Amino acid sequence: MINIIQNSRVLLVYLIPFSLGVLSVLGFSPFNYTFVNFLIFPCLFLILSFVRKKSKNKYRKKPYLKNLFLVGYSFGVGFFLSGTHWISYSLTFDEIFFYLIPVSLILLPMFLALFFGFASLVSGFFIKNDFVSIIIFITSFSSIDYIRSKIFTGFPWNLWAYSWVEHIEIIQLLNLVGLFGFNLLAISTFCLPLLLFMGNKKRNLIIISFWLFLFFSNYIFGSISINRNNIELSEVKKKDDQIIKFKIISPDIDLKYNLSTIELEELINKLIRFSEPEKNLNTIFIWPEGVFTGYNLSDISEFDYLFKKNFSKKHRIIFGVSALGGEPSNFYNSLVLIDHNFQIINQYNKKKLVPFGEFLPFENILQKIGLKKITQGYGSFINGGNQKNINIFDYQILPLICYEIIFPELTQNSPENTNLIVNISEDAWFGKSIGPHQHFSKSIFRAIESNLFVLRSANKGFSAIINNKGQVVKSLTPSERGNIEMEIPLINNSIKNKNDLIFFVLLFTYILFVFTIKIKFNDKK
Repeated sequence: MINIIQNSRVLLVYLIPFSLGVLSVLGFSPFNYTFVNFLIFPCLFLILSFVRKKSKNKYRKKPYLKNLFLVGYSFGVGFFLSGTHWISYSLTFDEIFFYLIPVSLILLPMFLALFFGFASLVSGFFIKNDFVSIIIFITSFSSIDYIRSKIFTGFPWNLWAYSWVEHIEIIQLLNLVGLFGFNLLAISTFCLPLLLFMGNKKRNLIIISFWLFLFFSNYIFGSISINRNNIELSEVKKKDDQIIKFKIISPDIDLKYNLSTIELEELINKLIRFSEPEKNLNTIFIWPEGVFTGYNLSDISEFDYLFKKNFSKKHRIIFGVSALGGEPSNFYNSLVLIDHNFQIINQYNKKKLVPFGEFLPFENILQKIGLKKITQGYGSFINGGNQKNINIFDYQILPLICYEIIFPELTQNSPENTNLIVNISEDAWFGKSIGPHQHFSKSIFRAIESNLFVLRSANKGFSAIINNKGQVVKSLTPSERGNIEMEIPLINNSIKNKNDLIFFVLLFTYILFVFTIKIKFNDKK
């Protein structure tokens, strides 16, 4: 069997890497079988090593660099096909997009796979079955993850770090090293079994033992940090007149356009019923993004009498809606904060817009061939730009709309006085797929990185109250409707991950180590 694999270019370069990529989805939510990555990374490394070794005989008359690239590319196609196929579900809501489903399902993974292709090309060129090659392999794949998270509009989806989301003690390190630093360490951990196949067994066992010591020390650190935090939170008490409750609403409603006036009124009444307002209790209600899809703020304001009737001066309501952007044809995707009289207290306009979902790249050209953004309306939303936090009572709230939660730089660059994150989302676009599960896992990471509570309200997604250590305190699943509520303690935000410096320090350390070993090896020659 091994001989068949070794002598088959189709298996080595295409089918096996592709299968490993498909298998990788099991490492992420909702499966969270982290252990599969301890198989995937060693196998991918050994394939690249074997292809390079064969380059001087079996592949010598063929462009072996192309083969190295294709190994990573095939892996990438499988990775993104299995991990992001749910995106195509959003194209089923409007029949004019049906023909684009194969494009989303096939061409998007084929494009994103280029990143892994370049990572395997760079690392594969140097790979041998030695320790230095493992370091090069790790730095290449962690660097390419960083690049794909930043280039163009950025797409930091399913970084390998996220496969640890259920191991809450382990990921407490995020607050110190950040997402990309932790991602590099995660890949390093997944590559650990490779040392069992290398020479110098004694040295390798020492390295494995030392890394396992660090791993379990980190687990103990995370466990102590969580326990200490829970004690501190339990000691936070407020006077009765200072108590403010946050109530997150999950309506579980279907996406529908062109509602009649009666239907729109019933929708608002339904949201109010789920909110269960108590007139004498200070409460901030958080409704999800997308419940008013297809309508703008002025449309909803016509129902202000419903808000005046059901809410009191002690109430504030947060919800997502389209808002006019100055010119009649310009709209923002916005999060607004209103009082019981439907007076706008604050408005946040989304910064990170979804390509093709909320804006159409090269709009002037693509509109001529009949393309438009997936959400209702032909015009693209406009970018919100830099904005301040939402200030309400003693809370300095960082608002994030939908997939903005996947970008760590938005929390890193938030004002120093930020003490709460509110994320509203519309996950009905992705049906009963793995998409909402993966989306939710990013909220847990942002909570730990920023050392803040994250309040998430999602329609047909996971609505949750996540504490500053990433523990899910209360939640509603995508199929549940209703509300969850809690008094949110004010958190000192002085301890948070503020930049990607640690990632670059680790990356430089790895690269410096490679050069040091290479220099010593050349001196011995």
